[in-house]
Amino acid sequence: MQKFLEAGRIVASEWRITLKIFRKDVLLAMERQAIGQVTHYYSKIGVAILQLDSPLAVGDLLAFVGSTTDLEQEVKSIQVEHKNIDQAKAGDLVGLKVKDKVREGDTVYKLT
Repeated sequence: MQKFLEAGRIVASEWRITLKIFRKDVLLAMERQAIGQVTHYYSKIGVAILQLDSPLAVGDLLAFVGSTTDLEQEVKSIQVEHKNIDQAKAGDLVGLKVKDKVREGDTVYKLT
């Protein structure tokens, strides 16, 4: 017996149920707002420097998108001048720890 869902596919059998969610379908359903751009990436420490056009807070879900970049992650911490902050405002230059490589010029989106 097979049932199809909007965000994925459920395959059911007597012994097991497997749920497969296709991330791109889920991301397409999420609204995204451009909030800034990557100005620098420090590869040895995995930190991206962002120039913000909109506010950003710890806990926000971000997407980094570029010609070869497609990364989604939650903001765990934000730093300005090596000091942790909980929120940043438009115009700030902030540092974020990222889980994968991003590139200068990548656009940063807030997912809602």
